[in-house]
Amino acid sequence: MWAIVHKFGSPQWFYRLSRRLEPWCWALAVLALGVGSVWGLAVAPADYQQGESFRIIYVHVPAALLAQSVFVSMALASLVFMVWKIKVADMAAAVMAPFGAAMTFTALFSGAVWGVPTWGTWWVWDARLTSMLILLFLYLGVIALRGAFSRRQSGARAASILAMVGVINIPIIKYSVDWWYTLHQSATFTLTSRPAMPASMWVPLLIMLVGFYSFFAALTLLRVRSEILRREGDKRWVRALMESGS
Repeated sequence: MWAIVHKFGSPQWFYRLSRRLEPWCWALAVLALGVGSVWGLAVAPADYQQGESFRIIYVHVPAALLAQSVFVSMALASLVFMVWKIKVADMAAAVMAPFGAAMTFTALFSGAVWGVPTWGTWWVWDARLTSMLILLFLYLGVIALRGAFSRRQSGARAASILAMVGVINIPIIKYSVDWWYTLHQSATFTLTSRPAMPASMWVPLLIMLVGFYSFFAALTLLRVRSEILRREGDKRWVRALMESGS
């Protein structure tokens, strides 16, 4: 167990592994996003109630799910960093925060656009929307804390603590439509029941989810490698890598 943890914590080993995995993640992301976009936006039938406006679902749902998943991943990486002092985990948490903030903003904006034809308004202060807005503020807080200290380690610890505490907001987002009265619809997919929409609608949504998560994986691998080079620039293996041009 400890050997596996420390192996994943080796910047040099992670750098080499990420270089092998990243092209496959990019390829899957481009393929899934291309197929899902064409299928969802041009081929899937219009919703019988919402008409063409329902197609926002192919951006809104993946962005909302990814925003929550990224925060959980960031909190887990922060926990690993705080407990085992693994530098790669802190690097991963650092590069995840801006992407998660962007996905949260995308979910909020696309939801607002979707709300106009369905609810007749851009915004309502219901539990799901408010907890998603809090998630955006948590992301921004994590990003701000990393730059608020003169010592990088102090900023990393402060951001890690906020991420670990803030993760409690994720189950609130998930179950808000069950715990409180809200205009927001319930989950599109569940593990215990069949999708309410036909396969011609939910299959492209599933493909878009694969594309969004693959894009996140590819971008994270790329940015963690850049962070490794920046932080480990004085190490012999990094200097040798830079000299070889690879």
